[in-house]
Amino acid sequence: MAGLLFNAMTWGLSWWPMRQLHDAGLHPLWATAIIFAVASAAISWRSPGAWRELAGSPPLWGILLAAGTTNASFNWGVTAGDVVRVILLFYVMPLWAVVLARLVLHEPITRGAVLRVALGLAGAATVLWPTEPGRALAVAPVDLLGLLGGFSFAVNNILLRREAHRSGGGRGLAMFVGGCVVSTVLALMLQVDAPPPPGPWLAGAVAMGGVFLASNLALQYGVSRLKANVTAVIMLTEVLWASGSSLLLGAGVLTPQLLIGGGLILGGAALAALRP
Repeated sequence: MAGLLFNAMTWGLSWWPMRQLHDAGLHPLWATAIIFAVASAAISWRSPGAWRELAGSPPLWGILLAAGTTNASFNWGVTAGDVVRVILLFYVMPLWAVVLARLVLHEPITRGAVLRVALGLAGAATVLWPTEPGRALAVAPVDLLGLLGGFSFAVNNILLRREAHRSGGGRGLAMFVGGCVVSTVLALMLQVDAPPPPGPWLAGAVAMGGVFLASNLALQYGVSRLKANVTAVIMLTEVLWASGSSLLLGAGVLTPQLLIGGGLILGGAALAALRP
């Protein structure tokens, strides 16, 4: 359990060092690329055969793309936007998971699944509902990053389930390399500012790479020893870490509208976690 709590805490608090790197002149896409390059190098050293498995297994490339999109979207979103709002929109994920599980894994859509979808949709609509009458849903670009991150995370989880027979090193390398590759490609395509000359920020990025790697290992340790529904509930504490720290440090605002919408979204996520 401690390993899962550490993983949730790492991701829940990751917005703060990402913003520190941004203040040092490092765009979150470049920061993500560097952080995950460090983690990829560490996994390559620990599992040298993982590269051979990744290169020869096209299904792992889907995990690479999905995980890379998740990390690029999430890190960019919590760096540029209201942390609480982005995190809550990210956790509309159970809605996407129901649809994807049906399309990819051919799982039936049960009454419980319909309820989770309804809660997710209602929560997202509440969060995005305009505060001024007569206006359309207030969807900002940073909101789309939260939604895209949640969608790609759902894709990542579905693909991980489908490819569960592959080695942990191969799947882990696919996810970390994805964070590096997708962020780098997006940074080049969008022509964001190049990283500043090496300085104190570089040590911070390398340290974050080590922390993310440690949190991933802690996640794998915990997942292998606890039931899946217990794991999912514990991982929801990421929302508490993120919202609590951001409210405390002034990086988010908790309005009644956000509180209601967030309650609906987390209700759907909790139902997904507690299902048999």
